[in-house]
Amino acid sequence: MSTTLIIAIVIGAAIIAGLAFYAGQLLYKVNAQNKLIAKKQAEHEQKLAASKATRNAKLADSIHLIARAMNEEQCEFSEGCLRIWVLISQYSFAEEFDLRERYPGIYKMYNVVKDMPTHDARKKYSKKEVFKMDSTRWRAEEQHSDEIKADCVKLIDEFKAAPGSENVVFN
Repeated sequence: MSTTLIIAIVIGAAIIAGLAFYAGQLLYKVNAQNKLIAKKQAEHEQKLAASKATRNAKLADSIHLIARAMNEEQCEFSEGCLRIWVLISQYSFAEEFDLRERYPGIYKMYNVVKDMPTHDARKKYSKKEVFKMDSTRWRAEEQHSDEIKADCVKLIDEFKAAPGSENVVFN
């Protein structure tokens, strides 16, 4: 073989070896980066789960307390249903289901009062209009009271109070 051919083969082999080494380094860095991404993602998911659990615990405590107050007739059904429905809609359940079917009384009452004005917004209406809204609300409370009470018992059982708040006494 000629010397030029041997030199070309040696140079070619050196180039191939250099490129293989460089490719190996890049693969090692990509692998290390993928491991780091997976670790960060796992940490993020843990933080998210902890945040979700904390949020659910606060929501459960509020739902429990409002349901107890309604069950003990210390809170009007219309106000309690409005508050509970908003809270329960934000709760992250382990399994999906239709809240309207699970808590029909609360949903029916919520549906009646969700668009009614509260606080200062009521002042914009005449006394006659306010009385008409109140009458509608009172009739709905009376009509759905048995279902609402049954839902309250379910809620009290399903949503646990935070430690210390289970002893709250309603006057």
